[in-house]
Amino acid sequence: MMQRAREKRGLLVFVAAALIMFTGAVMAKRLPFQSDSYEDLKIFTEVLSYVEANYVEEVEPEKLIHGAIRGMLRALDAHSSFMPPDVYREMQVETEGEFGGLGIEITIRDELLTVVSPIEGTPAFRAGIQAGDKIVAVEGESTKDMSLIEAVKLLRGPIDTPVTIGVMREGFTEPKNFTLTRAVIQIKSVRSKMLPDSIGYIRLRSFHKNTSVELDEALQDFDERHVSALVLDLRNNPGGLLEQAIAVTDEFIEGGQLIVYTKGRLANQNMKGYSKTQGSHPDVPLVILVNGGSASASEIVAGALQDLKRATLIGTKTFGKGSVQTIIPLSDGSGLRLTTAKYYTPSGRMIHDKGIIPDIVVEEPKPETVEGETAPTPNRPSSGLPDDDIAGDLQLQKALETLKAEVKQHKKKAAKTG
Repeated sequence: MMQRAREKRGLLVFVAAALIMFTGAVMAKRLPFQSDSYEDLKIFTEVLSYVEANYVEEVEPEKLIHGAIRGMLRALDAHSSFMPPDVYREMQVETEGEFGGLGIEITIRDELLTVVSPIEGTPAFRAGIQAGDKIVAVEGESTKDMSLIEAVKLLRGPIDTPVTIGVMREGFTEPKNFTLTRAVIQIKSVRSKMLPDSIGYIRLRSFHKNTSVELDEALQDFDERHVSALVLDLRNNPGGLLEQAIAVTDEFIEGGQLIVYTKGRLANQNMKGYSKTQGSHPDVPLVILVNGGSASASEIVAGALQDLKRATLIGTKTFGKGSVQTIIPLSDGSGLRLTTAKYYTPSGRMIHDKGIIPDIVVEEPKPETVEGETAPTPNRPSSGLPDDDIAGDLQLQKALETLKAEVKQHKKKAAKTG
């Protein structure tokens, strides 16, 4: 047994040494590689060797290497992560197959698993999960030091199976357990409704591959009904595809205007997104509603239209998720999710960790709590559309008030020029 241990240890040191040489060669081609980095890698192999030979229990080399990689990426940011082969395969097929989920977009914030936004009509939404909730446990297992990929894997599962999450929220004295039943998450990203005074209301739930097409259909319907102004509701919209964020913004501005750009360390990570054509509605009065659950693509749209003086933003500061993750396949079937760039608005504002501050700040009413139970907030109807009575939705009320004043001013200007 001692002989086998020595052979295994020798093999591990050889593999680690080979890894150093391979890493050095690759890095020499891609980025400047400082000589003292080799010394750090030498120390790494020493620790690896000592752990493998002397730790109280025998540990598989793969477990040690994967753990080291996870620790390295965790030192970078909350969104870079390592995906073992099984997790990487799941990520590749999840957009094509049917899976059971809870209907929440999650991220890591302040080293805690945090809800970006619940999606209307899903198990999480119906249970009262809110943007900003901290998920501290899944099925009794602490999420401390858990990667985003690991958390997603635990939350997803077969349809109609239960999962219990422990949630900490502002106002809670201790975590509260929510038991949710997984369901197929099917989302129509655009919902619309005509409000009084010919004001069109459009809610974007997310930015999927058909969002711009669905938006165009809603706008055409409003045109037939002679819409006078528009409300674009991006509250609790966790984001999605960058190309769709650009296409949505394109609808409301003239061609050739900068919408968003990215900056990274390498030239090929720098990108600029421009409006391509004259938008279908470049002049109609527009208000955008945002809150702490508006993230990523939502912030790109809101930030661009605010910078271009095209829309008035109403609500509360957005989430602040504005980084680009590149998925890189690795040789053993695993994958690397690496932050490679950050998003900026046309005026140069960085979105990541900053968020977008509305032109008019209107706080959302706090949900009522009765005997420890949190009631749904009045501006979160399950349909995703506002009720006829919007008395509880202070942000939408302010939007309508603002648009009515803008429409009145437009009519006065038109009368003078006419």
